[in-house]
Amino acid sequence: MSEVLDGAPSAVGEGSRVPQSAPVKAPLTRGGLSWVLHQGSRDVYVVLVTIYIFAPYFSGVLVGDPVRGQAIMAQIATAYGLLVALTAPVLGASIEQYGPRKPLITLALTTMLPLLVLLWWAMPAGGLPLWATSLTLIVLGVAYNWGDALNNALLPRAAATPAQAPLLSGLGYFLSNGLSVLMLVLMLWGFVLPGQVDWPGIPKTPLLGLSTGNHEPSRLAGPLSALIMALGAIPFLLWTPDAPRTGLSARASLTAGLALLRDTFANLKGHRDVATFLGARMLYCDGMTALLVFGGLFAAGLMGWGPLEMLVYGVSLSLVGSLGGFLAPALDRRLGPKRAVQVEIAGCLAALICALGMRRDRILYVFPYDPAGPAVWDGPLFRTAPELLYVGLGLIIAVCVTAQYASSRTLLVRLAPVDRTAAFFGLYALSGTATVWLGSALVAAATSVFKSQVAGFLPIVGLLALGFIALFAVRGGGREA
Repeated sequence: MSEVLDGAPSAVGEGSRVPQSAPVKAPLTRGGLSWVLHQGSRDVYVVLVTIYIFAPYFSGVLVGDPVRGQAIMAQIATAYGLLVALTAPVLGASIEQYGPRKPLITLALTTMLPLLVLLWWAMPAGGLPLWATSLTLIVLGVAYNWGDALNNALLPRAAATPAQAPLLSGLGYFLSNGLSVLMLVLMLWGFVLPGQVDWPGIPKTPLLGLSTGNHEPSRLAGPLSALIMALGAIPFLLWTPDAPRTGLSARASLTAGLALLRDTFANLKGHRDVATFLGARMLYCDGMTALLVFGGLFAAGLMGWGPLEMLVYGVSLSLVGSLGGFLAPALDRRLGPKRAVQVEIAGCLAALICALGMRRDRILYVFPYDPAGPAVWDGPLFRTAPELLYVGLGLIIAVCVTAQYASSRTLLVRLAPVDRTAAFFGLYALSGTATVWLGSALVAAATSVFKSQVAGFLPIVGLLALGFIALFAVRGGGREA
């Protein structure tokens, strides 16, 4: 691997833009690969804690009611969504004036790591109480999104050439799914299956002496995420190029950042397509985020799945979803990132509408099914037609969600002014979180009022559809010459 550009500012980080049509091919650098590793290791927290393992445990065990648990998780997302919406743009604009991103990324990491370990003590009785666990999840959500905005702002510097940014973006999400699969398989093999099946290669008892009766494998999700995140951050902090110091103090950077942010908002008229894209993303990313936050809770409650089914479901979605990391660059090249995002939203929306019509005793809203009837296949789980169809729809959603995140980030790199990359990535974070509190509040309200998890997902359908339509107003983001 060539490391010629490691430690030097990339062309994208300079004040002038390299023409997108320039036929530049460069090998991946050590700094670029370290950025990919950091991206992938951070996202393990999302899969293990917020989707498949800890969140269903929080809802089903700590809260004790899937419907009320979904409502409380929505309130948690509302809280940290509001905090991120108020702070991420200021953070992005100020760091643009200050220069280096890594000090604040390190602060986000040192905030998250001990809190993730603390989740081990989240127990129904005698441990971390429900309110303290909820507060911990709120702080984790804020720190993760701060780190995400800063990490995204370093993507142009991690890329050896502007044309390499889509590849790194896609590889980051591919690795995040790959690592998540490994962690889910490890937990399935080492902690959930032992003592339940007598299969070759499966330990007789859970590793480390963990007790499934005390839900210790579910509580392990936090400390395990912290370990992976810490290991992935080391090469990133060592080798990924950071922005140089501008010479301004932190206080002066904050003042200048606020002025830049005001100017950025004032000049959004001059960047019509960026503004339109960010507005559209505010809608569809809210829907995607809600799918991530509540998808595991929804599957566990709707299908009545336990830890074994949820782990296998999570492995399947993460494994197949990683294909979105390859699908996104291919669609970006063939259709352009704007059309790619629309295709990815449309696929997600169609699969979600079908999934909402699934029950253990019903297929696609209208077709009754007898769950006590003959099994579709003689396997250990997912033996009924509704379960298999639901898993298939979930796989489609996973691919589309992963691809959409990568294509959206590429589209912003294509549209945004280079000399304000971090500031616009602050707005990018805002577009992904400004309405997440509203979307989560709508999910909480619909779930509580109608006493139904399905009704709670109807606002997500509306957000995806509105975001898809709004992208038609964006000019640019087509195929490169």
